[in-house]
This record gives sequence, structure tokens and C-alpha cells, in this order.
Amino acid sequence: MDISQDFQAPFFAMSRLLSFPWTFVEKDLESNKSSELISDILKQTCLHSLCRKFPPSAKYRKLFLSQLIKRQEAAGCDPLDELYDALAEVVGAEDTSECYKSYLLPGGDSVSLRESVALISDGTTGLVTWEAALFLTEWALEHRQAFSGRTVLELGSGVGLTGITICRSCSPKRFVFSDCHPRVLQTLEDNVRLNAVTQREPPPVTVQELDWSTATEEQVARIEADTVIAADVVYDPEVAESLVKLLNTILSCSSPDIYICSTVRNPETYSGFKTQLQKAGISHRVMTGAVSHVFPYSRGSAIEMIQLYRGL
Repeated sequence: MDISQDFQAPFFAMSRLLSFPWTFVEKDLESNKSSELISDILKQTCLHSLCRKFPPSAKYRKLFLSQLIKRQEAAGCDPLDELYDALAEVVGAEDTSECYKSYLLPGGDSVSLRESVALISDGTTGLVTWEAALFLTEWALEHRQAFSGRTVLELGSGVGLTGITICRSCSPKRFVFSDCHPRVLQTLEDNVRLNAVTQREPPPVTVQELDWSTATEEQVARIEADTVIAADVVYDPEVAESLVKLLNTILSCSSPDIYICSTVRNPETYSGFKTQLQKAGISHRVMTGAVSHVFPYSRGSAIEMIQLYRGL
């Protein structure tokens, strides 16, 4: 029984625990009174080779395994030794400030990232993967032609999910990851190396510091980007102002395709970003159409993706 796509929750963030198909598990256990399903879930989650090599947080694994035991006992199934052994293994594990999260890609590939357990760490939100990055990654997998054979610059790469996936799946000519926070840059470099992206030819890959408020036209021009992407970078008015300044510099050097994906948490901030774009002579169009659901994450938030271009 192949249940890997339905039961990949332990590879993701704590918030995904509720999205696990517990109702299906309960109904199967009640009707069959067998621990076979639990054994299959264990093999494809906590005991999976990917999870063993890149373990999620100990806290998350404890909660997940406890939920499995709760369902098994409620259904009156025979105890499963490997389930209790797995729980015993993580009960003594020390909670850390970082953990691994693995994202399963179509075709059986995966991206494993070292991320922060906390949403905000070292004064930055760049050490976790946010919803807009997941959406942009899904969009890239459906629009590979936007990256194939092109030099791609990613602004605010964070921990690297979108860029690493594009390097793995979309055949860019060259990929430039960028960020400006020292801790984020170090984690980003580690994740790029962890996923052996630099060992794959093509594309040539670089990770570089790019401060939006001080980036020069010469610095931007050297990249020679054909495509520019960014996700979840419009969250603060001051940051948005620096971003618009950088985008204006980029469009002064060349005419790349620019895609910005945002979770609209504060409509006023997002509207202010668009107003600043207009004042800078930068037009935009909203990218419509749904994307295939590759990753399990909340779809309740408003996510908008726009393409930018120099206004006439």
C-alpha cells in the first residue's frame, strides 16, 4: 500500500499536524482492527530513510507518534512494538532551536532544509519557509519554461526552498540566491550544500549578500538576470520601500521577467507596496489561475502573485 503522498505530514511544520488525515486512520482501524496501517504510516514517515537522515523536531515527532498511539488504542488494536519503540526514541531527544523539514517533489525527488523551530529567530523571519514560498515553488513546477535556460536571481531567498527546487527541476542556466541577514545567508549556504545543488551541472549556483537599500546598478548588472523572483518579501512598509528601490535599479539595467509572490497579511502594507511601484513607473499584472497542490499547507490565506514590468 503506497500512502506516501497522503501521509507525509511529519516532514513538515508543526502547524501541519492538524492537516493529517486522522479521520481516515480512525475509520480504517475501527473497521479492520489491525495495526497494519499504523505500520505502513510509520515506514513512510518517522521510520522513512529521509526522516531518519533529516529528522523533524523532536517535539513534533512526539506529538505525531502520541496521536498514532491514541488512535490505535481507541480502536482496540493489538499493540505495535515498533510504534512504542519509535516514541521511546524521541522521548529522550533534546529539543533544539533548529530542525529539518523535507519537502516531497513530484517524481519522487525531495528537498530537505535546516530551518528554525521559531517563526522569528535572531530578529528575522527568514529562517523558516512561508506560504508564499510554497506557492511560488508550486507555480515554478508548473511553469518550468519561465526558468529553463535562463539566469535567475532570487531576492530574499531565505532557507532556499524555491531556488533549490528550481535548480533541481527547471533547468536554469544559472541561479543566484541572495539575502542580507548573516544568519540567513549561512543557513542558506548550508542548505544549498546539503541538497548538493552546487554539485549538479548545470546550473552554476551562487549565494550572495544583496542589501536592497544599498545595491548599486553595477552590482545588479553583473548578475545579468533574465528572471527575478521573490516570495513573502512585502511584509513591512520600510522593507517594501527598499524593495521597490532595488526593483527600479534592476529594471534600469535590463528587462527581466519579475515575479513577486506575497501572502497578503496586511492589505494596507500590500496596497502601499503597489502604490510605490506605480510611483516608480513600474507596472504590474496579477497572475491568475490555480496551481497544482504539491505541498500540504494552509490555503486559507490570501496569496497573490504579480509580474512586474516597466510602465509605458
